Amino acid sequence: MHNEFTAIIEKDEDWYIAYCPEIPGANGQGTTLEECKNSLSEAISLILEDRRNDVLRGIPEGVIQEVVTIK
Repeated sequence: MHNEFTAIIEKDEDWYIAYCPEIPGANGQGTTLEECKNSLSEAISLILEDRRNDVLRGIPEGVIQEVVTIK
């Protein structure tokens, strides 16, 4: 599955700080730009996984559950 999100990255002295406006709470940081983007990517993945798990706990038995791919 392929997803794309916006990374807003700022330089703060020796650190890069990033956030994703589409995913509230997703933040990343690093001493290099690549480290910062990787940190943000991990935060986005963790938040989406947590949200999915929360939602799936409330699904009643017997419903149809399928994966939808966004292109």
